[in-house]
Amino acid sequence: MPEPIRAAGGVIHRPAGDGIEVCLVHRPRYDDWTLPKGKLDGDEHPLAGAVREVAEETGCTGLPQLHLQQVSYDLADGTPKTVDFYLMRLAEDGPVRDTAEVDELAWLPPAEAAARLSYADERRVLERAAGLPPITAVVALVRHAHAGERKEWKGNDALRPIDERGREQAARIGDVLALLRPERLIAATPLRCKQTLEPLAEAVGRPIVQDSAFAEPADADDAPAKAKLAAQRMLDLRDGGLAVVCSQGKIMPTLLATLRDEEDPEPYKTPKGDGWLLTWAGNRLVDASRI
Repeated sequence: MPEPIRAAGGVIHRPAGDGIEVCLVHRPRYDDWTLPKGKLDGDEHPLAGAVREVAEETGCTGLPQLHLQQVSYDLADGTPKTVDFYLMRLAEDGPVRDTAEVDELAWLPPAEAAARLSYADERRVLERAAGLPPITAVVALVRHAHAGERKEWKGNDALRPIDERGREQAARIGDVLALLRPERLIAATPLRCKQTLEPLAEAVGRPIVQDSAFAEPADADDAPAKAKLAAQRMLDLRDGGLAVVCSQGKIMPTLLATLRDEEDPEPYKTPKGDGWLLTWAGNRLVDASRI
């Protein structure tokens, strides 16, 4: 089997009258109209690749709001390809960088854009984006990076630091989440939570505020109740600039299930160094997508 090709792209939108317009690109090589997208560079994160490709093909800086869909198909030679598409709000525009790939842009209302798109799978991506209510808030929630094993740490567990693997994870978190341009960084009280956000804090020039609401309780049996309080605190963070929150493994599943009004926290178990992009329209959580 050929090695799969991984790519990413975006539905980037801007206000227009009472609605929005989205950006399509024309590729002279194929004489088609598509959503901006392209191949990932090595182990590049799909969110980072999507932002980069949108910038290269449209000249626009997009702020990711949610993961829309992964499209899978086979190329003419049988090579499998996947494309992760993100919804993005236009932050800045400029000249097209990849003029060899793109020779024309079109900003169109979603219905007109869907009619112009050359591929049915991209029309389905656009239809999902167009069917969403206006996004009012985005919060990123991450679990702290790897910090060794609790049972092997002899001191106060709140002071257990991230390890070498954790530092690599923290650096990657910083690289990816800086693209969201967060204005508030909030960490649970354990040292490892604060350390996880330090590369991001350095990248965006924002302080880290520690908040015990997102920390595990001393008694593990109290974690579900504590997580529900953390969910309420998360709702408070919808107001103001975009926030990134670093929490812990016993808190996050119930927190997320509570926000989604679900009973089972199992689908929301989160590996260390991983996280979620939470997207609201008013009081409604419209999406929780894994980062």
